[in-house]
Amino acid sequence: MSENESRPVVVGVDGSPASREALRWAVNEARLRGCRVEAVSAWHMDYGMAIGSMSAEIALQLSPENRRAAQQAVLDGAVEEFTGVEISRVLVEGDPRTALTTASQDAQLLVVGSRGHGPIVEAIIGSVSSYCVHHATCPVVVVRAPKPVETETARDERITRIPAPLTPGPLL
Repeated sequence: MSENESRPVVVGVDGSPASREALRWAVNEARLRGCRVEAVSAWHMDYGMAIGSMSAEIALQLSPENRRAAQQAVLDGAVEEFTGVEISRVLVEGDPRTALTTASQDAQLLVVGSRGHGPIVEAIIGSVSSYCVHHATCPVVVVRAPKPVETETARDERITRIPAPLTPGPLL
């Protein structure tokens, strides 16, 4: 076994359509390379979101144990459909950017999904895929979420719909 065959293809998994597509791509690439996949999912507590009073039921749902269990379920659900390649599941508490770039140190390839929020949202909340491209220690593949398939009926409705006229503001 060569050194590259022993190093995994690492993929970020968060349950989004983009990460599911990235996992699919990573599994196919690992089959071609003859190596395993390391599916990495990160979770963290965002205590800044818990402002004000809340019920005990909601507080329990926000507990670290429940957040970890929920993210483990996302990771398990994402990888269960794939066979024919070894997939190790890695659940990390912390920032996804740090978890993925750390995992890239022992990887031959890092695969991440991109939700394609656009430059404004990415400037405000950051982009995991952009961070990984700039900080990973191995090559990075960014996979976009698949476009929804438009049915013929939906296309016809979109084409025939007459948009409302645009006005510069309230008419006085």
